[in-house]
Amino acid sequence: MLKRLFTSNTRIKLLTLFLINSEQEYFIRELTRRLEEQINSIRRELDNLKKAGLLKTKTKNGKKYYYVNKSFIFLEELKSMIVKTLASTQGLASEISKMGEVKVLALAGVFVENPTETVDMLIVGEVDREKLANYLTNEVKTSRPVKFTVITEEDYKFRLNCKDKFVGDILNGPDNQILINRL
Repeated sequence: MLKRLFTSNTRIKLLTLFLINSEQEYFIRELTRRLEEQINSIRRELDNLKKAGLLKTKTKNGKKYYYVNKSFIFLEELKSMIVKTLASTQGLASEISKMGEVKVLALAGVFVENPTETVDMLIVGEVDREKLANYLTNEVKTSRPVKFTVITEEDYKFRLNCKDKFVGDILNGPDNQILINRL
């Protein structure tokens, strides 16, 4: 959902980090390591968030630190959006993890508002398919039934090695989310 509102993945990562840890201060190099993003995109998005009034800066020990502006008018609303988004995907990941041994859980399609995907959910590992189908049908509210695929760890690794298009598209889709990755 956030990717529809905020078109930059770097901005989403920055917003999430700053709003969940609103008492913390961060410098640019630290952010590039933590978020695994390029320094130029971090700089650009920090500048955008500072111009919007969400972030402030101060210099300590020769480093420029960024921190949340506590008087930003939309601070609580943005924080609420981030928390709700994290809670919904983490709750989904937690429930599905209880159904077996999940090594990878990736969301696509209906979960990221991209109905052209071949499947909405890819699970690598062993899960109770009947429990999963019941959970997705009865507990998860989506605009259409959820299409899912469960594959073994061996099949997954084989598909990665041969650069399988199906797995590659799900893992590398710009809007897709990988909630669990234990491989």
